[in-house]
Amino acid sequence: MAEPHPFHAPRTHGFVRVAAATPVVHIADPAANAEEHVALIRQAGAQGCDLIVFPELSLSGYAIDDLHMQAALLAEVDRQIGHLARVAGEAGLVAVVGAPVRHGDRLLNTAVVLAGGEVTGVVPKTYLPNYREYYEKRWFSSGDDIGAETLRIGGQDSWVGTRLLFEADDRPGFVVGVEICEDFWAPVPPSTRQALAGARILLNLSASNIVIGKADERAMLCSSQSARTLSAYVFTASGWGESTTDLAWDGQATIHELGAKLASGERFALESHLTVADIDIERIGQDRLRNGTFADCARRELDEEGYIRLGFRTRDAAPAGPLIRPLDRFPFVPDDPARLDQDCFEAFNIQVQGLMRRMTATGAERLCIGVSGGLDSTQALLVACRAFDRLNLPRTNILGFTMPGFATSDGTKSNAWALMTALGVTGAEIDIRPAAERMLADIKHPYADGQPVHDITFENVQAGLRTDYLFRLANQNRAFVLGTGDLSELALGWATYGVGDHMSHYNVNGGVAKTLIRHLIRWVADREPDGGAADVLYAILDTEISPELVPAGADGQIQSTEATVGPYALNDFFLFHITRYGMSPSKVAFLAHQAWGDAARGHWPANTPDAERVSYDLPTIKGWLRKFLVRFFQTSQFKRSALPNGPKVVTGGSLSPRGDWRAPSDGNARVWLDELDANVP
Repeated sequence: MAEPHPFHAPRTHGFVRVAAATPVVHIADPAANAEEHVALIRQAGAQGCDLIVFPELSLSGYAIDDLHMQAALLAEVDRQIGHLARVAGEAGLVAVVGAPVRHGDRLLNTAVVLAGGEVTGVVPKTYLPNYREYYEKRWFSSGDDIGAETLRIGGQDSWVGTRLLFEADDRPGFVVGVEICEDFWAPVPPSTRQALAGARILLNLSASNIVIGKADERAMLCSSQSARTLSAYVFTASGWGESTTDLAWDGQATIHELGAKLASGERFALESHLTVADIDIERIGQDRLRNGTFADCARRELDEEGYIRLGFRTRDAAPAGPLIRPLDRFPFVPDDPARLDQDCFEAFNIQVQGLMRRMTATGAERLCIGVSGGLDSTQALLVACRAFDRLNLPRTNILGFTMPGFATSDGTKSNAWALMTALGVTGAEIDIRPAAERMLADIKHPYADGQPVHDITFENVQAGLRTDYLFRLANQNRAFVLGTGDLSELALGWATYGVGDHMSHYNVNGGVAKTLIRHLIRWVADREPDGGAADVLYAILDTEISPELVPAGADGQIQSTEATVGPYALNDFFLFHITRYGMSPSKVAFLAHQAWGDAARGHWPANTPDAERVSYDLPTIKGWLRKFLVRFFQTSQFKRSALPNGPKVVTGGSLSPRGDWRAPSDGNARVWLDELDANVP
């Protein structure tokens, strides 16, 4: 059987598979605890994990009080550390276990890092709680004064100290920092400076007894720390088997990345188990690269003593298979219904507020908008209506124009009229065909002589006339033109430059992706039905996306936008990952295949019609990605360099030359196309 192509291995694309272990605890029995560790390490290795982390004092048990000081127990812990180092080496991963460790005449509460059959290093706890139910200073010394020293442990010499980081020799960016329980609750956790020093994965070995509400507090701290430090944060706490003399334990385990939860384990479980997720260390690095404040803070906060990076190696083979992490098919449209509702509320009101501010700044009380019966003009008109309501202006001051051309269908035209009527705006119709015929004749276009030539000139004569009419109508009515073009169209250059749908006095849709616009319209229809508008909004959602500039063929097939530029679902996926994180095309293709390769895997946004729940194979993804790269990097930037104003809406950013995206208009796509061809089978 042939080996899988490296493209299909998550490791190839900068992912590190991490397991947060929750072992059953055997009180003051290091040998029994070690057996629990061995089983979980081997299980993690079989699942392709690169790193596994155990709770605080996992080898001895946490709640054993004065037994921590017993020589027999400490000696047995030391013997088991050597054993676990060999097991971790055989499994081909890094294991981080909690253990009480002697250092001279001090006892330290430590995290012991095991890799390659050896003890790579030992990190002592810095902040020892000595309040409420905790009395750690009775047994342990803080390691805050130990920067990096040598230590005899597990039958070998190793490093101990709070200035240690752990770095994979063959995996760029796979750098680990470790802290222990209470360190996390300090105003300045050690992990903050570890991250500033280069750690992208932060580990917390915790005991942390459970009381009502504490699980939410831990999750909040993990999320906020991973967001603030631009890192991944892996937390695991003691569970079943710990002494319940005075406390109880829930075994909470969570994995967060850049503020988002990747995985959480079962709490109050009675058996040992793993919580596994793939962490994108490359994405973390790209985020730090874009965030100048992170580097500035590192220069300010790190002292000259610095950190020592201790190297390790993991398995040589790169297992293929599906990613173990949430992955949105629609990066601009969350699949959680509550979050989708919140996002639609915020997006709609950002658009409304942007338009309201522009109107108050200009003193305008009227606007002109072209209403085609399509998605974009519908969303812009809904925003305009809400803005006029909030400004106490009559909706009749919204001047909507439907402008049928050579390929306008009866369906879209009737939808445009029905929408304007239902919303109570002033509607009018201008047939642009006579003017278009005159222009085509003036420029001696073959169509004027009766030839069925429907080229780009034929299309843009119509598109340009529509916007030309709108601007002159705005002059005539002391109004301004409201744009309708969306973020996805701007990315693809799917807009007529200048006097066309590329231009307006203000564009409320320029920061909204096409995939989100569909849900915004549905959100308005579901929650704010207005004068019979809901029915026509649903009808518009069911209409195929088309510029309606070229007459239907002999087979009756209408002009399809997505047949030309590709599915907007894929294009929005490409756009998000390329502009938000600067990912290489091969990684974007890998993620797209993970997200779209199987329609039955993963979640879909609420109310996604069955007909849209499709899948795409890798050759299809690669083909459309190639076209996206050419359109985005090579042929369309000149349009984005001259955009009208409009509000930024989505976290993926905008394409405004005054905001998130600045690029030369005369660039080329060669480097991205070469990378795609070299690395995607």
